[in-house]
Amino acid sequence: MPYPVASVFPSRSLRTLVTRPIKDVIATEVVALFNDRSRGEKPVVRRPDGLFGPDAVAWRVHGDVTSMMVGGVAGLLLQMLHPAVLAGVWDHSNFRSDMRGRLRRTARFIALTTYGGRAEAEATIARVSAIHNRVRGTLPDGRAYAANDPALLAWVHVTEATSFLDAWMRYAEPRMSAADQDRYFREMARIAVALGADPVPRSRTEARELIRRTRPNLVCDARTREVARLVLTQQAPRIMAEPLQALTMQAGVDLLPSWARQMHRLAVPTVSRPLVRAGTLGIARTLRWAFQ
Repeated sequence: MPYPVASVFPSRSLRTLVTRPIKDVIATEVVALFNDRSRGEKPVVRRPDGLFGPDAVAWRVHGDVTSMMVGGVAGLLLQMLHPAVLAGVWDHSNFRSDMRGRLRRTARFIALTTYGGRAEAEATIARVSAIHNRVRGTLPDGRAYAANDPALLAWVHVTEATSFLDAWMRYAEPRMSAADQDRYFREMARIAVALGADPVPRSRTEARELIRRTRPNLVCDARTREVARLVLTQQAPRIMAEPLQALTMQAGVDLLPSWARQMHRLAVPTVSRPLVRAGTLGIARTLRWAFQ
Protein backbone atom coordinates (compact mmCIF):
# COMPACT_ATOMS: atom_id res chain seq x y z
CA MET A 1 0.00 0.00 0.00
CA PRO A 2 2.62 2.62 0.83
CA TYR A 3 4.24 2.59 -2.61
CA PRO A 4 3.15 4.08 -5.94
CA VAL A 5 1.37 1.41 -7.92
CA ALA A 6 3.64 1.93 -10.93
CA SER A 7 6.72 1.03 -8.89
CA VAL A 8 5.15 -2.17 -7.59
CA PHE A 9 3.74 -3.32 -10.93
CA PRO A 10 6.09 -2.13 -13.70
CA SER A 11 4.50 -4.39 -16.32
CA ARG A 12 1.57 -2.72 -18.07
CA SER A 13 -0.10 -6.08 -18.74
CA LEU A 14 0.27 -7.15 -15.10
CA ARG A 15 -1.17 -3.84 -13.92
CA THR A 16 -4.16 -4.40 -16.17
CA LEU A 17 -4.78 -7.84 -14.67
CA VAL A 18 -4.67 -6.72 -11.04
CA THR A 19 -5.90 -3.13 -11.19
CA ARG A 20 -9.44 -3.79 -10.00
CA PRO A 21 -8.60 -6.08 -7.05
CA ILE A 22 -5.88 -3.74 -5.76
CA LYS A 23 -8.11 -0.70 -6.04
CA ASP A 24 -10.83 -2.49 -4.12
CA VAL A 25 -8.46 -3.55 -1.35
CA ILE A 26 -6.95 -0.10 -0.91
CA ALA A 27 -10.31 1.68 -1.01
CA THR A 28 -11.85 -0.77 1.46
CA GLU A 29 -8.99 -0.35 3.92
CA VAL A 30 -9.16 3.45 3.82
CA VAL A 31 -12.94 3.59 4.06
CA ALA A 32 -12.72 1.41 7.18
CA LEU A 33 -10.37 3.95 8.77
CA PHE A 34 -12.94 6.73 8.53
CA ASN A 35 -16.26 4.93 9.00
CA ASP A 36 -17.28 2.98 12.10
CA ARG A 37 -19.14 -0.01 10.69
CA SER A 38 -20.31 -1.02 14.17
CA ARG A 39 -22.34 2.20 14.24
CA GLY A 40 -23.60 1.78 10.70
CA GLU A 41 -21.48 4.61 9.32
CA LYS A 42 -21.01 4.80 5.57
CA PRO A 43 -18.98 7.19 3.42
CA VAL A 44 -20.60 10.61 3.13
CA VAL A 45 -22.29 11.14 -0.23
CA ARG A 46 -21.28 14.35 -1.98
CA ARG A 47 -24.27 16.61 -2.48
CA PRO A 48 -24.27 19.92 -4.38
CA ASP A 49 -26.92 21.46 -2.11
CA GLY A 50 -24.73 21.76 0.99
CA LEU A 51 -22.87 24.63 2.60
CA PHE A 52 -20.41 24.78 -0.30
CA GLY A 53 -20.72 22.92 -3.59
CA PRO A 54 -18.58 21.29 -6.27
CA ASP A 55 -16.80 24.53 -7.19
CA ALA A 56 -15.68 25.25 -3.63
CA VAL A 57 -11.99 25.13 -2.75
CA ALA A 58 -13.01 23.17 0.36
CA TRP A 59 -14.36 20.37 -1.85
CA ARG A 60 -10.97 20.19 -3.53
CA VAL A 61 -8.88 20.29 -0.37
CA HIS A 62 -11.00 18.00 1.80
CA GLY A 63 -11.34 15.38 -0.90
CA ASP A 64 -7.70 14.28 -0.68
CA VAL A 65 -7.36 11.47 1.87
CA THR A 66 -3.63 11.78 2.48
CA SER A 67 -3.67 15.55 2.94
CA MET A 68 -6.54 15.29 5.38
CA MET A 69 -4.83 12.58 7.43
CA VAL A 70 -1.52 14.43 7.61
CA GLY A 71 -3.21 17.77 8.25
CA GLY A 72 -5.43 16.20 10.89
CA VAL A 73 -2.41 14.95 12.86
CA ALA A 74 -0.64 18.32 12.66
CA GLY A 75 -3.81 20.21 13.56
CA LEU A 76 -4.46 18.08 16.62
CA LEU A 77 -0.89 18.50 17.86
CA LEU A 78 -1.23 22.27 17.48
CA GLN A 79 -4.60 22.40 19.22
CA MET A 80 -3.33 20.47 22.23
CA LEU A 81 -0.76 23.19 22.93
CA HIS A 82 -3.59 25.39 24.21
CA PRO A 83 -4.13 24.52 27.90
CA ALA A 84 -7.91 24.92 27.71
CA VAL A 85 -8.25 22.72 24.63
CA LEU A 86 -6.06 20.12 26.29
CA ALA A 87 -8.12 20.29 29.50
CA GLY A 88 -11.36 19.75 27.61
CA VAL A 89 -9.95 16.58 26.06
CA TRP A 90 -8.28 15.45 29.28
CA ASP A 91 -11.32 15.99 31.53
CA HIS A 92 -14.22 15.12 29.22
CA SER A 93 -12.97 12.55 26.71
CA ASN A 94 -12.18 8.85 26.58
CA PHE A 95 -9.17 9.63 24.37
CA ARG A 96 -6.94 7.20 26.29
CA SER A 97 -9.02 4.21 25.19
CA ASP A 98 -10.48 5.57 21.96
CA MET A 99 -8.09 8.02 20.30
CA ARG A 100 -8.91 6.53 16.90
CA GLY A 101 -12.60 7.12 17.55
CA ARG A 102 -11.95 10.76 18.37
CA LEU A 103 -9.98 11.25 15.15
CA ARG A 104 -12.66 9.44 13.18
CA ARG A 105 -15.40 11.67 14.61
CA THR A 106 -13.44 14.78 13.68
CA ALA A 107 -12.95 13.48 10.14
CA ARG A 108 -16.67 12.71 9.86
CA PHE A 109 -17.57 16.21 11.03
CA ILE A 110 -15.39 17.67 8.28
CA ALA A 111 -16.89 15.32 5.68
CA LEU A 112 -20.50 16.04 6.66
CA THR A 113 -20.10 19.80 6.80
CA THR A 114 -18.14 19.87 3.53
CA TYR A 115 -20.05 17.40 1.40
CA GLY A 116 -23.39 16.71 3.10
CA GLY A 117 -26.65 18.45 2.27
CA ARG A 118 -27.37 21.74 4.03
CA ALA A 119 -29.78 20.22 6.57
CA GLU A 120 -27.33 17.42 7.32
CA ALA A 121 -24.42 19.85 7.75
CA GLU A 122 -26.40 22.20 9.98
CA ALA A 123 -27.59 19.31 12.15
CA THR A 124 -23.98 18.14 12.54
CA ILE A 125 -22.88 21.61 13.62
CA ALA A 126 -25.77 21.82 16.09
CA ARG A 127 -24.79 18.48 17.66
CA VAL A 128 -21.19 19.57 18.11
CA SER A 129 -22.27 22.92 19.58
CA ALA A 130 -24.48 21.10 22.09
CA ILE A 131 -21.49 19.02 23.18
CA HIS A 132 -19.34 22.14 23.52
CA ASN A 133 -21.98 23.73 25.76
CA ARG A 134 -21.57 20.90 28.26
CA VAL A 135 -17.77 20.88 28.36
CA ARG A 136 -16.38 23.14 31.07
CA GLY A 137 -14.08 22.87 34.04
CA THR A 138 -11.04 24.27 35.79
CA LEU A 139 -7.43 24.36 34.61
CA PRO A 140 -4.66 23.14 36.93
CA ASP A 141 -3.85 26.79 37.73
CA GLY A 142 -7.43 27.45 38.87
CA ARG A 143 -8.73 29.30 35.80
CA ALA A 144 -12.11 28.27 34.44
CA TYR A 145 -12.47 27.06 30.87
CA ALA A 146 -15.43 26.32 28.58
CA ALA A 147 -15.35 24.61 25.21
CA ASN A 148 -17.84 27.12 23.80
CA ASP A 149 -15.48 30.04 24.51
CA PRO A 150 -15.36 31.92 21.15
CA ALA A 151 -11.59 32.47 21.37
CA LEU A 152 -11.00 28.79 22.12
CA LEU A 153 -13.16 27.75 19.19
CA ALA A 154 -11.22 30.19 17.01
CA TRP A 155 -7.93 28.51 17.96
CA VAL A 156 -9.27 25.04 17.16
CA HIS A 157 -10.61 26.33 13.85
CA VAL A 158 -7.51 28.19 12.67
CA THR A 159 -5.11 25.36 13.51
CA GLU A 160 -7.33 22.83 11.77
CA ALA A 161 -7.92 24.89 8.63
CA THR A 162 -4.27 25.93 8.37
CA SER A 163 -3.03 22.36 8.77
CA PHE A 164 -5.44 20.95 6.18
CA LEU A 165 -4.46 23.64 3.69
CA ASP A 166 -0.73 23.26 4.35
CA ALA A 167 -0.94 19.49 3.86
CA TRP A 168 -2.89 19.96 0.62
CA MET A 169 -0.27 22.35 -0.72
CA ARG A 170 2.62 20.08 0.25
CA TYR A 171 1.19 16.85 -1.14
CA ALA A 172 -1.29 17.88 -3.83
CA GLU A 173 -1.13 21.47 -5.08
CA PRO A 174 2.16 23.19 -4.20
CA ARG A 175 1.46 26.07 -6.60
CA MET A 176 -1.99 26.86 -5.23
CA SER A 177 -2.72 30.53 -5.81
CA ALA A 178 -2.89 33.01 -2.94
CA ALA A 179 -6.42 33.85 -4.06
CA ASP A 180 -7.55 30.25 -3.67
CA GLN A 181 -5.85 30.01 -0.28
CA ASP A 182 -7.78 33.06 0.91
CA ARG A 183 -10.96 31.68 -0.60
CA TYR A 184 -10.50 28.48 1.40
CA PHE A 185 -10.34 30.44 4.66
CA ARG A 186 -13.43 32.43 3.67
CA GLU A 187 -15.32 29.22 2.98
CA MET A 188 -14.25 27.56 6.21
CA ALA A 189 -15.24 30.68 8.14
CA ARG A 190 -18.89 29.71 7.59
CA ILE A 191 -18.47 26.65 9.79
CA ALA A 192 -16.42 28.50 12.40
CA VAL A 193 -19.01 31.26 12.72
CA ALA A 194 -21.82 28.71 12.98
CA LEU A 195 -19.96 27.04 15.85
CA GLY A 196 -19.53 30.38 17.64
CA ALA A 197 -15.83 31.06 17.03
CA ASP A 198 -14.50 34.61 17.24
CA PRO A 199 -12.33 36.04 15.77
CA VAL A 200 -12.57 34.04 12.55
CA PRO A 201 -9.82 34.46 9.92
CA ARG A 202 -10.97 34.96 6.35
CA SER A 203 -7.58 34.95 4.66
CA ARG A 204 -4.17 33.32 4.98
CA THR A 205 -2.77 36.56 6.45
CA GLU A 206 -5.49 36.74 9.10
CA ALA A 207 -4.93 33.09 10.00
CA ARG A 208 -1.21 33.65 10.50
CA GLU A 209 -1.92 36.71 12.63
CA LEU A 210 -4.37 34.81 14.86
CA ILE A 211 -1.81 32.06 15.42
CA ARG A 212 0.87 34.64 16.19
CA ARG A 213 -1.34 36.36 18.77
CA THR A 214 -2.25 33.07 20.44
CA ARG A 215 1.27 31.67 20.73
CA PRO A 216 2.06 33.38 24.09
CA ASN A 217 -0.85 31.41 25.63
CA LEU A 218 0.44 28.01 24.52
CA VAL A 219 2.02 25.48 26.86
CA CYS A 220 3.57 22.03 26.51
CA ASP A 221 3.60 20.12 29.79
CA ALA A 222 3.44 16.48 30.87
CA ARG A 223 -0.26 16.20 29.95
CA THR A 224 0.36 17.70 26.51
CA ARG A 225 3.14 15.23 25.84
CA GLU A 226 0.97 12.34 27.02
CA VAL A 227 -1.79 13.23 24.56
CA ALA A 228 0.76 13.70 21.77
CA ARG A 229 2.26 10.30 22.57
CA LEU A 230 -1.14 8.64 22.34
CA VAL A 231 -1.84 10.36 19.03
CA LEU A 232 1.48 9.38 17.48
CA THR A 233 1.76 5.81 18.81
CA GLN A 234 -1.81 4.54 18.48
CA GLN A 235 -2.11 1.10 16.98
CA ALA A 236 -3.33 0.84 13.43
CA PRO A 237 -6.76 -0.83 13.13
CA ARG A 238 -5.50 -3.32 10.56
CA ILE A 239 -2.08 -4.77 9.73
CA MET A 240 -2.29 -3.46 6.16
CA ALA A 241 -2.79 0.08 7.49
CA GLU A 242 0.32 0.08 9.71
CA PRO A 243 2.79 1.47 7.10
CA LEU A 244 0.26 4.11 6.05
CA GLN A 245 -0.37 5.20 9.63
CA ALA A 246 3.29 5.28 10.63
CA LEU A 247 4.24 7.46 7.67
CA THR A 248 1.21 9.70 8.20
CA MET A 249 2.26 10.40 11.78
CA GLN A 250 5.79 11.32 10.70
CA ALA A 251 4.44 13.54 7.96
CA GLY A 252 2.12 15.25 10.45
CA VAL A 253 5.04 16.09 12.74
CA ASP A 254 7.03 17.28 9.72
CA LEU A 255 4.14 19.58 8.73
CA LEU A 256 4.18 21.41 12.07
CA PRO A 257 5.78 24.85 12.24
CA SER A 258 9.28 24.61 13.71
CA TRP A 259 8.26 26.43 16.90
CA ALA A 260 5.51 23.86 17.54
CA ARG A 261 7.86 20.91 16.96
CA GLN A 262 10.25 22.47 19.45
CA MET A 263 7.51 22.90 22.05
CA HIS A 264 6.49 19.25 21.64
CA ARG A 265 10.14 18.14 21.63
CA LEU A 266 9.44 16.33 18.39
CA ALA A 267 11.66 16.26 15.36
CA VAL A 268 11.99 14.75 11.93
CA PRO A 269 15.75 14.32 11.34
CA THR A 270 16.98 16.34 8.38
CA VAL A 271 18.25 13.20 6.68
CA SER A 272 14.81 11.54 7.04
CA ARG A 273 12.68 14.47 5.90
CA PRO A 274 13.03 13.86 2.13
CA LEU A 275 12.16 10.18 2.66
CA VAL A 276 9.08 11.05 4.73
CA ARG A 277 7.84 13.52 2.14
CA ALA A 278 8.57 11.24 -0.81
CA GLY A 279 6.90 8.29 0.87
CA THR A 280 3.84 10.35 1.79
CA LEU A 281 3.60 11.69 -1.74
CA GLY A 282 3.72 8.11 -2.99
CA ILE A 283 0.85 7.17 -0.69
CA ALA A 284 -1.10 10.22 -1.85
CA ARG A 285 -0.75 9.25 -5.49
CA THR A 286 -1.71 5.65 -4.78
CA LEU A 287 -4.84 6.64 -2.86
CA ARG A 288 -5.93 9.09 -5.55
CA TRP A 289 -5.53 6.29 -8.10
CA ALA A 290 -7.53 3.90 -5.89
CA PHE A 291 -10.44 6.31 -5.46
CA GLN A 292 -10.70 7.46 -9.06
